[in-house]
Amino acid sequence: MNEQNKNTKPHEEAPKTNQGDQAQAPASWKKVLSKRWVFPAAYLAAAAIILTLVWVYQDASQKELKPLENASEVSSTATGSELDPAAEGQNNEAVEVVANAEDMIWPVADDAAVNVVKPFFDESDPETHQAAMVQYNDTFSPNLGIDLGTEDDQSFEVRAALSGKVTHVENHPINGYVVEITHPGELKTVYQSLTDVKVEQGAEVKQGDAIAMAGRSEYEKDMGNHVHFEVYENGNLVNPSKLLPQR
Repeated sequence: MNEQNKNTKPHEEAPKTNQGDQAQAPASWKKVLSKRWVFPAAYLAAAAIILTLVWVYQDASQKELKPLENASEVSSTATGSELDPAAEGQNNEAVEVVANAEDMIWPVADDAAVNVVKPFFDESDPETHQAAMVQYNDTFSPNLGIDLGTEDDQSFEVRAALSGKVTHVENHPINGYVVEITHPGELKTVYQSLTDVKVEQGAEVKQGDAIAMAGRSEYEKDMGNHVHFEVYENGNLVNPSKLLPQR
């Protein structure tokens, strides 16, 4: 045998690769992906992750904004109605109502010096009907207010029973000088049989301001110097004696 052939080693073959192993992995994934529950499970997992991220982001945003919201609340509390024009208007209205919440006073300078010489005709009090009738030209009419006068028939100062605005001044041929004052709360007071009127229509008066002097009228000339005082609430006559302080 040839020496060259003896020294030559047999040809070493390269390790063979198992093609079955290479194909096994793709086949396994295909098998897994072929399951019906794979894609729904993957979708749910992805949705859960997204929702979790959204929730975490929103929670972080709310925590960042919370101090600003609290600061806004403190600022609103400290400045009051400055941040809310509507609230400011409501506060002003409330203050105005409180400021005008007055108790009616006697429409004279000295209530102890005057008396009710003719009462109001109160339909609910039949005992006062006869005394509350006014005679004029042989005609009797119910008294729509109260008449105040003194025992010595002297003139006296007439004052505003409530604060308000003078809405009418007139020299009436029968009732004498008439002054009408409109007040908050749908109230109106009327003063008749006046002289030496001291106010003009459109003027603002305060409670207790002098508006005139008591005088005489053709309608109640037998009473001498007096003031006829009427009160209206929502356009309806009311008994002034029920609103005035009790003496």
